[in-house]
Amino acid sequence: MIYEIRNYHYEPSAMAAYRTWATDIALPYLREHLDLVGFWVNLDEPPQVNGQPQDDLGTATVTWIIRWDDIETRHSVMGRVFDNDEWRGIMGRNPGLENYHRTEAKFAEQL
Repeated sequence: MIYEIRNYHYEPSAMAAYRTWATDIALPYLREHLDLVGFWVNLDEPPQVNGQPQDDLGTATVTWIIRWDDIETRHSVMGRVFDNDEWRGIMGRNPGLENYHRTEAKFAEQL
């Protein structure tokens, strides 16, 4: 198994609308089509950061994790899940694509 950890630096001032969109519209679709481990949005609590300072964006405001059998499966499934009219319609209802300041995906294995 591998895990895809997706971090989104979504505009903090738009998080209330994003939370509603994610809960009511995006998450039902994601749960139906992916092995979604979890989907989290930040609390209104400052992050605890040690070491080197962060850039101006700070920490991600949204994180979700997908479980995959392997990277090949991930690559073949992602296109089908996110390159279709249903997902485009869901994203069309997003409170603002301009609110995505950065998106990141990394892959990890459980120890």
